[in-house]
Amino acid sequence: MGIVGNLILIFILILTSSFFSMAEISLAGARKLKLQVMVDEGNKKANKVMDLQNNPGNFFTTVQIGLNIVAILAGAIGDGVLAPYIVKYLDKFSITFFNKETIASLISFALVTGSFIEFADLIPKRLAMVYPEKIALILVDPMILTIKILTPIVWIFNGIANLVFKFFKTPSSREDMITHDDIFAMVDAGAEAGVVHSKEHHLIENVFELEQRWVSSAMTTRDEIIYFTLQETEESIKQKIAEYPHSKFLVCENDIDSIYGYVDSKDILPRILKGESSGLQNLKEITIRNILIIPNTLTLSEMLDRFNEAHEDFAVILNEYAYVVGIITLNDVVSTLMGDIVYPMQEEYIIKRGEGSWLIDGITPIEDVKKVLEIETFPEEDTYETIAGFMMYMLKSIPQKGANIQYKGFSFEVVDVDSFKIDQLLILKLPEIKTSEEKVIKNDLK
Repeated sequence: MGIVGNLILIFILILTSSFFSMAEISLAGARKLKLQVMVDEGNKKANKVMDLQNNPGNFFTTVQIGLNIVAILAGAIGDGVLAPYIVKYLDKFSITFFNKETIASLISFALVTGSFIEFADLIPKRLAMVYPEKIALILVDPMILTIKILTPIVWIFNGIANLVFKFFKTPSSREDMITHDDIFAMVDAGAEAGVVHSKEHHLIENVFELEQRWVSSAMTTRDEIIYFTLQETEESIKQKIAEYPHSKFLVCENDIDSIYGYVDSKDILPRILKGESSGLQNLKEITIRNILIIPNTLTLSEMLDRFNEAHEDFAVILNEYAYVVGIITLNDVVSTLMGDIVYPMQEEYIIKRGEGSWLIDGITPIEDVKKVLEIETFPEEDTYETIAGFMMYMLKSIPQKGANIQYKGFSFEVVDVDSFKIDQLLILKLPEIKTSEEKVIKNDLK
């Protein structure tokens, strides 16, 4: 066979190898979500690609058989296909200190091998990585035909591979489980590409945060609850309603831990407007006893389920000792979900004072602080819920005014304490200094 025939054969081998290389990357890398959309639109080829992904044994076996056969043929044919012609060319030069045949063989080997690396492997695989779904749809039918042609050989090699997997108790097919991190990564990629708008991005993040946030991060805390007792006077009730115009009020027998029920403002206000003071003197008549009581171990997502099951929008939260720790409404949960979208400029507990400086309320949920400071994790963050809890954990004591710690390039300083409760912290971004560990500094001001 002359040089033209050899070159044509090498060209065919390069095309064959590129086919298997592109098929390997595209069919394995095609994204299942996109393929499922195509299947729903009636694309039969997308369904075939998904079938190959779900049962990859025969597919990968065929690819490896094809690539190895091509490699063997290329080695046998291409070893000296150009060498004789290179020797003739070298005869024109007076080269005596090297063997011309050796030089010709090395040049021939480099040219043939380089062609296979570039055009049969590198370029096809890069194309398949850029357009995995498009190329997979083009190559799926030829690949299925190749699998059928090589069925006897595939059956032998695939059977041996399955026995090895079985012996080591390893799954022979992949499990496509989509996690929260996968979805976040897709949403971030969509936001960067401009496909997902900023508001949509925040909403999706907030939806998944409902699974991670405890009810205590959105509740009205115990010391902020406005409640009535059964012995409450008419003037006291009117004064509380005037100062704290809430839609619902907790009703207790004697103190906040002796829960009796709750009263709706819409049942009280008409009586006040009509001058029916008797309705205020006897709260039992208008108190709703069917009150939803939940533990403080629920997440906001579970809280939504409880509201839906009970057809209520108001709940009392108890701790393990049956003490009231707070109340929560459906509006509190929705505000957590929609807050960044409906009120993008309003941070109730976080005030940005300047570049790299924030004044933060002690009861601010740790998840909100992570967002603002762009800190991925806090140490042992499951053991506390607020930034005040973080300070107590790090200092291992009840913080005093002036107590300061440094963590993740930020300085956290207690600037106001009220009866052992951290009211406010000042957070400063520190200059970038390379340190091997976080420093904790305790400053007890006399």
